[in-house]
Amino acid sequence: QVQLVESGGGSVQPGGSLRLSCAASGSRFSIYHMGWYRQAPGKQRELVARIFSGGMTNYADSVKGRFTISRDNAKNTVYLQMNSLKPEDTAVYSCNANRAPQDYWGQGTQVTVSS
Repeated sequence: QVQLVESGGGSVQPGGSLRLSCAASGSRFSIYHMGWYRQAPGKQRELVARIFSGGMTNYADSVKGRFTISRDNAKNTVYLQMNSLKPEDTAVYSCNANRAPQDYWGQGTQVTVSS
């Protein structure tokens, strides 16, 4: 069993930055593929960024060049550095840990980008 707790959300003006963190409990964090997803009001949840157990990453086209996902296996934590934030980045951001068939989700953290 893995429990995920996100932090770092908040309100920021367009062009600003935030860093989200997702701390995982339990052992063997390094074997999980970790992802950040977001869901805006009235929209479906979408993948923002993912980092695989081996370190490879991928990103949604809408965030490429602005967001960076990273992980620290020694701290059981995955990060999402978000720069040049736009109003359309406003959403609840959730952390996911996956190693089929296991799949775990955090509660989410709100990110609001507004002037």
